[in-house]
Amino acid sequence: MSTLSGVRAAGDTAGGASVVNRNSRGGSKGRWFRQVGWRHLVGVLAVVFSLFPIVFVLSAALNPRGTLSSTELVPTDGVSVENFGNLFAQFAFARWFANSVLVAGLAALVSIFLSALAAYAFSRMRFAGRRIGLLALLLIQMFPQFLAVVAIFLIFTTITDLWPGIGFNTPWGLFLLYMGGALGVNTWLMKGFFDTLPRELDESATMDGATHAQIFFRIMLPLIAPILAVTALLSFIGTINEFMLANVFLTDTESKTLAVGMYGMVAGERNNNFGMFAAATLLTAIPTVLVFQLLQRYIVSGLTSGAVKG
Repeated sequence: MSTLSGVRAAGDTAGGASVVNRNSRGGSKGRWFRQVGWRHLVGVLAVVFSLFPIVFVLSAALNPRGTLSSTELVPTDGVSVENFGNLFAQFAFARWFANSVLVAGLAALVSIFLSALAAYAFSRMRFAGRRIGLLALLLIQMFPQFLAVVAIFLIFTTITDLWPGIGFNTPWGLFLLYMGGALGVNTWLMKGFFDTLPRELDESATMDGATHAQIFFRIMLPLIAPILAVTALLSFIGTINEFMLANVFLTDTESKTLAVGMYGMVAGERNNNFGMFAAATLLTAIPTVLVFQLLQRYIVSGLTSGAVKG
């Protein structure tokens, strides 16, 4: 009798333990989802949300019909590169591409060089009007350049009459226009980066007989390579995507940039040219992706190291 009771007690203990194990496993899963799992869910939703427009544009570019009304997320009429061929055959896309890369590349290089010169002066030198100059640069950036478009238009009207090579409908004229706003936020970013460099470097180089130019080019520029890469990337992206001013100053077909030319593609016949517009969008992303890949090893350190001091 006692043996039977012991067997029953052991069975009840084992059953209770299995129920506890199941409950603990269920509780651990719920606890894992509350602490970590919901983050994975949010991450997956964010990836799906960000990939949707890319997949839609890619599908439109490969859709042989090439219209907005026939575009689907997953092409059902087959895949074709006909839109890419029509893009180069019916529009001066190659010329627009070359103009954009030329203007954006030169504008990025010259703007970071000028910003580096100004940032070095504001960071390392003390002169009358230094603080006012920094505040002026910051305040000027609060007003977009497009507010002065009427005055700039009148100036370029005279320039076009006297020097047509740097006037309307020329990449060099657009380059000069962009250089008018070269100083600004980039100068503040670089100044913050310069402020993190110890002044002992300047003092030791000066003791060895180095001039300000030698200190700047041989010592400082190699040390601020991360922020140079970041500002170059930001300047390149901002210039190659600029539309408002370029649309006013570029009216000739051969002189247009990608933003202006692609706008003209869909301004009148948005439905019919949407496939070629999507193809152009994919090709337009190539320069930005290449620049990002070339500069990516500097980007993280450049964004986090120079913007903490004023």
